[in-house]
Amino acid sequence: MTRPQLVATDLDGTIVRSDGTISARTIAAFARVEQAGARFALVTGRPPRAMTEIARAFGHRGTAICSNGALTYDMRTGEVTAGELIQPEQLAAAVKALRAAIPGIGIAVEYPEGPAIDQFFQPIMFDVAVPGPRYADDVLTARPAAKLLGRHVGYECDDLLAIVSPALDGLVAVTHSSAKGLIEAAAIGVSKASALAALAASMRIGPDEVIAFGDQPNDLPLLTWAATSYAVANAHPDVLSAATHVIASNDDNGVARTLEDLFA
Repeated sequence: MTRPQLVATDLDGTIVRSDGTISARTIAAFARVEQAGARFALVTGRPPRAMTEIARAFGHRGTAICSNGALTYDMRTGEVTAGELIQPEQLAAAVKALRAAIPGIGIAVEYPEGPAIDQFFQPIMFDVAVPGPRYADDVLTARPAAKLLGRHVGYECDDLLAIVSPALDGLVAVTHSSAKGLIEAAAIGVSKASALAALAASMRIGPDEVIAFGDQPNDLPLLTWAATSYAVANAHPDVLSAATHVIASNDDNGVARTLEDLFA
């Protein structure tokens, strides 16, 4: 294929390994992309507050699209440069719909400046770093949010998504990334693909000049927007089916190997 002008990759499960690290080989492969005159973007469900170590690993270079497309983060300055938020009316309606669909579900709301949670939400990893205070729904939904999270550890993510998707239709765009018992929602029309499309357009780069890497259902819009897409071997079955190529796993440096071949 023609050498791409923009490389977009998910983080966790794609270039972040099972031990939570990114290999030196992967960092070097992305440096090679830039040396060839192309650009790269990290496209993740993580919020900006969970990007500090990632930005350091990449030498504070490049752009990160965070919170499944809701926030764009400049890794050089550490600032959020763009945002598409769920408005309070839709947020409140979505929380009400989640409670009706899944009794006992825990709710977390990710604002641009940080998270807030209800009395039921069980924090795991960086989806909500510290429990902190517990808030009532009217407080959680009183201001715009980058992302709405719902967790019920009694459900597998695919099953949880299947149940809540009809309830949230027209309110928010819902997906999952296989975090334990968790679904994630952004504003209608917001996805990893929508934010990457805007970034690419600002660079005068079309989807036919973009390659994308991913592993989970929240990557599907990204992988179907880019002309050429790669699923790592450890990806969700839906991602393996949707991608144009399947490569080695995150633990086997699949993305780095592919970039080394493309930018030889």
